Order: sequence, then structure tokens, then C-alpha cells
Amino acid sequence: MAKGPDGKNTSGRGQRDLTIRVKSARGRRASSTRWLQRQLNDPYVTRARNEGYRGRAAFKIMELDDKFRFLVPGARIVDLGAAPGGWCQVAVPRVNALGDKKGKAVGRILGVDLQEMEPIAGVELHVLDFMDEGADDQVKLWLNGKADVVLSDMAASSSGHKQTDHLRIISLCEAAAYFAFDVLEEGGTFVSKVLAGGAEGDLQKLLKKRFTKVANVKPPSSRADSSEKFVVATGFRGALDDETP
Repeated sequence: MAKGPDGKNTSGRGQRDLTIRVKSARGRRASSTRWLQRQLNDPYVTRARNEGYRGRAAFKIMELDDKFRFLVPGARIVDLGAAPGGWCQVAVPRVNALGDKKGKAVGRILGVDLQEMEPIAGVELHVLDFMDEGADDQVKLWLNGKADVVLSDMAASSSGHKQTDHLRIISLCEAAAYFAFDVLEEGGTFVSKVLAGGAEGDLQKLLKKRFTKVANVKPPSSRADSSEKFVVATGFRGALDDETP
């Protein structure tokens, strides 16, 4: 049983009283009130603010990279749907994008999104719809070659219908995967958010055909009540025999 400096019990009711509760307000939906209360009481939101990250999602890519080690010095990274930029921020020191680590290869980071973002030191930010024709060639032109890692933390706009939202994000993830097939170096890595819900089987088959290893992970910083998980596909096989190089 936890006790404070005065020896009194700090668990139970006394601990629950630390929760910030948000009162309902005229014009605010109940779902908005719940979201606001969750944000105010989320330790990762507080930590992101204190450590200068643009969102709690920064800790998800940290945890994934700590496990799979794809953000290495010298790596060329493409972050799809990069706004607000938290994943790019995490990648900067890990790939040595600023060249701070003497004797280590200097990496490059391209963040692309439909909207403009505030600049991030060490990151090249571009307004681009990755699903536009020729977007893959444009990215390779910016990189002067292919990428080592393609990241995607994108999520389709919520409809409020769980199954519909699941299908939308799976479709978005598949589009990101096909983009990765076009821009990744052989041996490269693809990391994307998906939502568990039963329709991701085809996506898994697709990735297992194109990569040597495919893992499905729910990082500790992902909210327990969220159906999101992340697929980490490593060892890109390159062009298949039945494809035109």
C-alpha cells in the first residue's frame, strides 16, 4: 500500500482525487468533454509538452524504434502525413540529421503532408499528397535516391462508425504500403498505424509477400482503450519477379 512522507495512505480515494475532471459546458458535446478530460489526465500529453514534442505520438515511434532499431545514423526517412511533426522530431537525433554525432553518417528526413507545418531543424518539410500521380518520383527526386524507411501515422477522418473507420484506415495504410514499395531501398522498413478490426488480413498478406518480417505491435504509449496498433515490416524484398523494375 502506497504511503506519503507523513505515513498516510496515498492510494484509494486520495489518489483518485488527483484526477482532473472537466465540467460540461454549453455547446460542448459529451464526447468532446471526455476527450478533453482524457487529454488533461494523460501523462504522455504532459510529458510531450514538458519535453518539447509536438504530440504524444512521439513516444509511440520512440518505443517502436527502441524495439526494432530502424532509425539509425545515416538513414533516409520519409514520414507520410507528418503533421504536426512529432515523429520527425524523434527521428532527427536518431538518424543524425543535424550531423551532431561526429564520425556517424548523416541521415535525411522528409516530412510530407497535405498541410504546411512549422519548420523542424534537420527536417525537409513538403506539402504533398502522396497518393497523387508521380508523388513517389518526386520524393525520390528530393532524396536523390530511395528511402531506407517509410513511416505513416496517418488516420482517416473519423465517421463515428467503428467498422467504417477501420476500413478507411486499412485502405489508407495499403496506399502508404504501395507508396513504400515504390520508394524503398531493398532491405528497407515500413512502419504504419492500423486499427484492429478484422479487415487487415489482406494487408498482412501483402506485407508478408514484400518483406522478410512483419510484426504487429501496440506500444506502451498507445492508449489502452484504443484499437490502434502498428505494423513494422522489415527487410523489403525489392521488386518482385513478376514486376517491371
